[in-house]
Amino acid sequence: MIYSGLAYQILLYYLLAVNTLCYVLFALDKGYAQRGEKRIAEKKLLVVSLIGGSFGGILAMYQFRHKTRQLTFKYGLPLILALQLALAGCYYMRIQG
Repeated sequence: MIYSGLAYQILLYYLLAVNTLCYVLFALDKGYAQRGEKRIAEKKLLVVSLIGGSFGGILAMYQFRHKTRQLTFKYGLPLILALQLALAGCYYMRIQG
């Protein structure tokens, strides 16, 4: 089966957008926490990570030192990223063979 370059471009732009969104959400939540304002729900942060933003979430988590003590984020985001990379690898192997 032959896949067009357009599909890869769309996937790349999607991943760029969702990782940027996740990064920004973590940054905003850190700012809200410091100012004592209403926070972004942890469920929302995890969902955005799950739909492809895990790399952006991990990057923001350690850059802003935010959510690094919570086990759900400390171990959950790297696990989500590992699963996403494994699925991408399986998919890639399938379309190549």
